[in-house]
Amino acid sequence: MTSGGKLKTRVGKVWLLLFFGLLIGPQTGIPALEGDDPLQFDDTPLDDLLEHPSWFKESFLDLDEDLEEAVAAGKKGIIVYFGQRRCAYCKMLMEVNFQTPDIVTYTRQHFDLIPIDIWSPEEVTTPSGESLSQRDYAQQLGTRFTPSLVFYDAEGRIALRLRGYYPPYQFRAALEYVAGGHYLREKFPVYMARGDRTLRFEAEDMVEQPFFSPPPYNLDRSRYPAELPLVVFFEQGNCHACDILHTQPLSRKAVRQLFDQFESVQLDMWADTPLIKPDGERSTAREWAKELDIFYAPSIVFFDENGREIIRVDSVVRFFRLRNVLNYVISRGYLAEPNFLRWSSRTRRILDEDSPSTQEQNVAR
Repeated sequence: MTSGGKLKTRVGKVWLLLFFGLLIGPQTGIPALEGDDPLQFDDTPLDDLLEHPSWFKESFLDLDEDLEEAVAAGKKGIIVYFGQRRCAYCKMLMEVNFQTPDIVTYTRQHFDLIPIDIWSPEEVTTPSGESLSQRDYAQQLGTRFTPSLVFYDAEGRIALRLRGYYPPYQFRAALEYVAGGHYLREKFPVYMARGDRTLRFEAEDMVEQPFFSPPPYNLDRSRYPAELPLVVFFEQGNCHACDILHTQPLSRKAVRQLFDQFESVQLDMWADTPLIKPDGERSTAREWAKELDIFYAPSIVFFDENGREIIRVDSVVRFFRLRNVLNYVISRGYLAEPNFLRWSSRTRRILDEDSPSTQEQNVAR
């Protein structure tokens, strides 16, 4: 267990690296953010509707034409932003990443950015020419968290997908990964790993939890179903985001109690720790993380009792979203609704309708 003093020192050290843009080798310098840590915010749904920056493209939602216009203007392609008007993570993207001058300049130089409302029935024409509602388009692309961004290159191919919110230094790396054509030569996790070496100091230097199962890690579920679903934490030493996860969302009693209903394992994503995967094959933590295309630490991957992946959280996560994902898995909501956002929306609506205040309002009407 990491001591409080050591944890505080490590957080300060790593956050300093983030500020000065030393983590991602291929990028240019990123200015330090002003204000609070972008990994720490209240992720409950917003009271006020979120507004997009004025420089987002005013589109008629003919994305095939938008792509042609972007390429004609000398840009690398388009970014389709899938969001919700009350999404706290979307607000962080707008008010932190898209308030960083270097990121805004780079984005506008290389891409046109088009917003999509994941609940809207309004029709959109995709870059491939298919016509469907914005809601169906979001579901077709497997949008499980907002914000989600899909990068299309000049040929209309998907170059990269980002699920959820990423802090500025990683978001800028994603922009450069596509704009620089790196997606044609290597996977995004490989690209990120080349610039992420500064974080890998001590393999054992991770914050532990009492609900983590100790090694050896025999996660085989291929022959017989397990009694509990499995959750695997892929982390790394000297990881600011990992520390925030442990000291905040995972410190909440409501979350910790939910993990009693899982088999939970913590792995160093760069270590050669031997293990048996849920499919029964032998591997190491490093090789399994590579196989799963893990690039963000911490990434939390959920498997059912038979070893099938249910959902993963591989971006910034706070209390409200993490609790919802845990309940989604525990309740087996994924069996009736594979799309987490749709399940979450329906569940919240049912709870709201059953609340005393809502019932009183319904009676008053």
